Amino acid sequence: MKKAVAWLQPFIQKPTPTLPEGGSANATAKHAKKDIDNFKTADPILYGLLSDFAKANRNKPTLAEKAMWQQLKTKQLESYKFRRQHIIDRFIADFICLEKRLIIEIDGAYHQLPTQKISDEARTEILQELGFEVIRFTNDEVLGKIDDTIQKIKIALDQRVLTVPQQEVLPSGKDLGRARGRVLMATVKGDVHDIGKNIVGVVLGCNNYDIIDLGVMVSADKILKEARLHNVDIIGLSGLITPSLDEMVYVAKEMERQGFKIPLMIGGATTSKTHTAVKIEPQYSGPIVHVLDASRAVGVASALLTEDENLRSNYILDIKKDYERVRELRGNRKSAKRYLSLKQARANKTKIDWANYQSPTPNFVGTKVFTDYDLAELRPYIDWTPFFQSWQLAGKFPAILTDEIVGIEATKLYNDAQEMLDQIVAEKWIAANAVIGIFPANATSDDDILVNVEAKEYTLHHLRQQNEKAPGQPNYCLSDFVAPSGADFIGAFAVGAGFGIEPYVEKFEKDNDDYNAILLKALADRFAEAFAERLHERVRTEFWGYTKEENLDNQALVEEEYQGIRPAPGYPACPEHTEKRTLFEMLEVEKNTGIILTESCAMYPAAAVSGWYFSHPESKYFGLGSISKDQVDDYAERKGMGTEETERWLAPVLNYDV
Repeated sequence: MKKAVAWLQPFIQKPTPTLPEGGSANATAKHAKKDIDNFKTADPILYGLLSDFAKANRNKPTLAEKAMWQQLKTKQLESYKFRRQHIIDRFIADFICLEKRLIIEIDGAYHQLPTQKISDEARTEILQELGFEVIRFTNDEVLGKIDDTIQKIKIALDQRVLTVPQQEVLPSGKDLGRARGRVLMATVKGDVHDIGKNIVGVVLGCNNYDIIDLGVMVSADKILKEARLHNVDIIGLSGLITPSLDEMVYVAKEMERQGFKIPLMIGGATTSKTHTAVKIEPQYSGPIVHVLDASRAVGVASALLTEDENLRSNYILDIKKDYERVRELRGNRKSAKRYLSLKQARANKTKIDWANYQSPTPNFVGTKVFTDYDLAELRPYIDWTPFFQSWQLAGKFPAILTDEIVGIEATKLYNDAQEMLDQIVAEKWIAANAVIGIFPANATSDDDILVNVEAKEYTLHHLRQQNEKAPGQPNYCLSDFVAPSGADFIGAFAVGAGFGIEPYVEKFEKDNDDYNAILLKALADRFAEAFAERLHERVRTEFWGYTKEENLDNQALVEEEYQGIRPAPGYPACPEHTEKRTLFEMLEVEKNTGIILTESCAMYPAAAVSGWYFSHPESKYFGLGSISKDQVDDYAERKGMGTEETERWLAPVLNYDV
């Protein structure tokens, strides 16, 4: 069964008509046959997407599918007509006889996996509730015993007594009967990002799960209180920033302390299978599963809530064994890696000939504020590849639009985005505000940067790579790219593009239009990144002016073919989020832009970006990697922060367990 979920298009809530009560048997049969012959998804947008998916599969049949179709189309099986790759509700059947409501599925090796078996059983149950019978054959059965296979189909056709289900079927695929389970979802305390969570919620909702979405910045206490109140079957946690990982650990601990037994699903851009296995799973005796993306959510939920106790127990046991293996492998890798002491790493810093380098003098020193920036100017700077990634469509733009697998869906999504962009710009749905600053600065010997802002000195604290490098390869730190003495400068910025978005999101959600609500949030994110790109370009060519002759197209900007970098706190080169607090104070970000910082150092509105500007030609992006206890202690002392708190903020990059 090729299952396709419409990419969150707005559903048209009009149930398919059911048979009238009463009437003669002949009239009922006639009505039934008409209903069967014309069965299709009611939502034209959903039906169109499914149709495109089905056409693509018709052109790429497996050997077994090809062999089966050759038999069905030539023999016609006692005059019964079969169709292939046909849409029923929100599913695509391999082969179907509409007259007898008989579906034939050809299963490859993938369908023998435990989670896929559970998913197949769940889909079969839904189709049976709609009045269809499903029979399945393996590839080997079709290719090795085709005559026996056809005979079994003939018997099924002869024995099939047609009944028309009396329940209504919504075009989204949701029936009016019992849900498959109730899932509570929340973005954890301190985090404001919810696009990925919302997509997962809609996908699960399309598959008959009851969704209770608590929104963003939700405390552990509220999550667990609401879980008990609604008697949910699964709790799903989401987060984007690294402090959210620690909050998820806390939620798991609280679930254990309060005696919860229900499954916990973990997801979000900052999460990982390794972190789930190492940090979260040991805290809770109930089932915990990391969900890589929205496409995996249904399979995981089905496996966790299946009524087949053997399948469920085996799935949970397999997950626990897998996570134990992850912990063992991580321990082995950690012991195999070699690290330098902090003193050794600092001795292997980036070698820059500062004596013969003249730092470019900025065209202005201080701050500049931008209010209600022209969105039309920002639109050409949008990087579309991350946009498609947020919708679980893999591929680089613009090649993704012609991709054999996702090209059709990507093109439709892109066209919808362009249409909404026209409205956003013309009707000013959102506002973009920003502040930038350029200030005198010098690096210190202990990886800090001293910055002078209107006679007040700020200290920016940075971290250095400690993994042992090949000869000639330095252990990088961002402070390496600022001169230790003499005239040099550093820049800072904070941009936001989600101001005023709430009324439009609320309207879409009130109209049950999840697709456009998520689309708008995704485009606001893209505007924020485009704003950061545009201002960085203006800094390089105009405000700082160290590359006045730069002339790069958008693709070159996306590929960062310019001089200088703009790393952001919380990202690989400077993963510690609390440095945003210093940046916000330096630039008076909340006063100048309206962007606020949560207790976990997430920015609100969510469509916001902040970071530093470095101008040196040798400055480059890098990943910090893991660091040792000696650097953590040193960093804690430099920041005036306790070791325990420092370890909490640096948890994702520690090379030791705490």
